[in-house]
This record gives sequence, structure tokens and C-alpha cells, in this order.
Amino acid sequence: MTLSVVTTLYKSKPFLETFLKEIIANIQIIKINDFELVFVNDGSPDDSVEYLLERKKEIPEIKIIDLSRNFGHHYAIQAGLNFASGEYVFLIDNDLETPPSVLVDYYNEIIIDKNLDVVYGYQEARKGNFIEKKAGSVFWVLINKLSDTKIPHNILTERLMTKQYVNELLRLQDANLFMGGMMYWVGFNQKGIPVKKGQRDGASTYSIKRRAELMLQAITSFSGKPLEWLFYIGISISFFSFLFLIYLATQKIIHQDEVQLGWTSIVDINMLILGIISTFLGLIGIYIYKIFKQVQGRPNEIIKRIRRKTRIIFI
Repeated sequence: MTLSVVTTLYKSKPFLETFLKEIIANIQIIKINDFELVFVNDGSPDDSVEYLLERKKEIPEIKIIDLSRNFGHHYAIQAGLNFASGEYVFLIDNDLETPPSVLVDYYNEIIIDKNLDVVYGYQEARKGNFIEKKAGSVFWVLINKLSDTKIPHNILTERLMTKQYVNELLRLQDANLFMGGMMYWVGFNQKGIPVKKGQRDGASTYSIKRRAELMLQAITSFSGKPLEWLFYIGISISFFSFLFLIYLATQKIIHQDEVQLGWTSIVDINMLILGIISTFLGLIGIYIYKIFKQVQGRPNEIIKRIRRKTRIIFI
């Protein structure tokens, strides 16, 4: 199998006819005959599956993976990648916001540069209204500030990947998925090219609540820095509160009755206690985060290839 196209189904029926037509046309442009179209049904409430079963009679390359319920976009992607058997795997959403024609651009890039393992798309300018644009920008800035894994801004779902890369990606057994981070954490040679997204017909399946949940999942899955910050803030509060307490005590000893400690000393003692509590909470949190990383089971390293010294034999 040369190419696997992986996409997910959730309220996708309005887009499927056009998607099938365009994706097959673009596969023909790159002259690949051996391919499969993997559709993962993520508990779609419409008749997307029924439509695809009917089309499968004329397009035998269609493969449908039925999940038992709606698990979410990222989990459906992971399921689809598990069933992809192609030498190259093309991941794409079928809502036509990103045109299937990007496959041709991605394929040309990865064929020309044999060192590439992934070609992905990104938006140079985010679409949507002012709030959506700003919220998206804040998300990518925040996740890169908090995470040790630097992720390009405004990356898209759509990407063309080698099978080796996909296999290593699937080795990550994260229970809380943030595919954007995982796809960059595994490394390999990746190249981004700018893609202009269109406007989706109908409402997005990503509600504000789901976007907020994704942001929280991204931060908690890829960053322990908030816990480190809590620890260092606690240390700082404790240190300066202790210094101020020594200053107050010194003033009281020197000036005795001229200095009335009163509320100042009470507030400082409370700040010292707060600092100590924050320090230990941060420390406990760091230990818990280390346990969390251990439980995630991510490999300590990923080997792309082994270069052995070859002997040159002169005849």
C-alpha cells in the first residue's frame, strides 16, 4: 500500500460527496494507484456511514472504522492512524476548510526531499472573527511558553507522514491526547508550508467549551511549568517575608516601645505561612508531575536510523 488517507466522521454527510471527488482526483494527479481511504466514525449522529457504505460499492478503497461512541477528534485520529497501512499517511479533515489539493503540494515536497518525514500545513493568518483570532494566538503563545516542546503556531490537522513517523507517534500511549504536541514531540524532519483555509459551511463542531478543554489538556499534558512557578513563587514569598520579619524584630529590639508591630507583623507572618504552603504544594506537584510523565510511558528517546560504518572493498 502506497498511500493511506485518514479522516474522521462527525456530522460529515454534507461534505462527503465533494470530499471523495476531490481527494480521489488529487490522488490521481500524483499518480498513486495503490491507496486506501480510512474513515473513522466518531459516533457521528447523521447518516455519514450509510452514505459511505453505499459509495463503497463503487469505491472499494473506502475503509470504515466504527468507534463505539463519540470519543473526540484527537482520539478518532489516533484510531485511524492505527489502521493505516500505507507507506505514506495523509491526515485530513473532510469538512473542506482545507482543500484536498494540498495533498499534491505535500507529496511533491516529501518526494523531492528524501530526508523529510512530515509535511504539514499552517495558517499564516488565522481565519474567523477578532475574538477567534486573538484566542488562537493566545493559545499558541501560552502553550509554547509553558511547554518544553516548541510547537509551530497555527498548525493544521492536514499533514503527510511517512509510515516510520506514524509508527513512532503511535508508540506514545498518552491517555490525554493533544495530537499537535505529540506530533512535534516525536521529532523527525518536519516541514511546514502555508495553507489558506476556507470557511466551513455550517457551525464548527468545536464549541468554545471543547476549545477550552483542548487548551487545558494541552497544558497539562505537555507542561509542568505552572507547578515549578508555584514552587519558586512560594520560595520567593517565604524568603522576603522572613527577611521582613527579621527587620521588624530588629526594629522592635532597637526601638522597643517606639515600634508597634500590630497588623504589620500579623500580615507578614501570614505571608510567610502562605509562602511555605505554596512552596510545599509546588514541590508535591512537581513530584506528581514526574509520576504522571512516568505513567504516560513515552519513550526516553526515538531512534530514526542507525548509521553503520561500511567497508569499502577495492577490486
